[in-house]
Amino acid sequence: MTIRIVRAAPEHAVRLTQIAHAAKSYWGYPAQWIELWRNQLTITEAYIEAHEVYVAVDADNVILGFYALGGEGEKRTLDHLWVQPQSFGAGVGRRLFTHAVVRAQALGVRVIEIESDPHAEGFYHRMGAETIGEVLYEMEGSPRRLPLMAYILEKSDGPLHFDSRSE
Repeated sequence: MTIRIVRAAPEHAVRLTQIAHAAKSYWGYPAQWIELWRNQLTITEAYIEAHEVYVAVDADNVILGFYALGGEGEKRTLDHLWVQPQSFGAGVGRRLFTHAVVRAQALGVRVIEIESDPHAEGFYHRMGAETIGEVLYEMEGSPRRLPLMAYILEKSDGPLHFDSRSE
């Protein structure tokens, strides 16, 4: 599968929101939780304009997934990394994460912090991130613990290079 990573445009907001909702729903969370997360899973045109948002597209320019970096300075956050469920296992998430690391390095970032969904923790471990703690939320009166992870960008003599050819 040919996958290209390109900068998101404001007109992609609806599609990115659809992908975020579909990917989160894939894990079988109760509908009322998905509704509680509606604002977090909604990507607006203004958000795309204000953040580092990139999309993975196939040969037909269909958006398969996206990521967004937030924050400023040497420590950034991976605010979003979502892949449409039909593309799970096709390398889209790995390509997006690799691109995010390269982009972060170009911005002078030393640490990418990730508040991970528990279902995604293994993926981030495989990408080289470490669990450094947890974030505790309350969902309908019960505690919900999310892994807090960090990806440390290694210093190098030069920039990392991203190969945008197909997998």
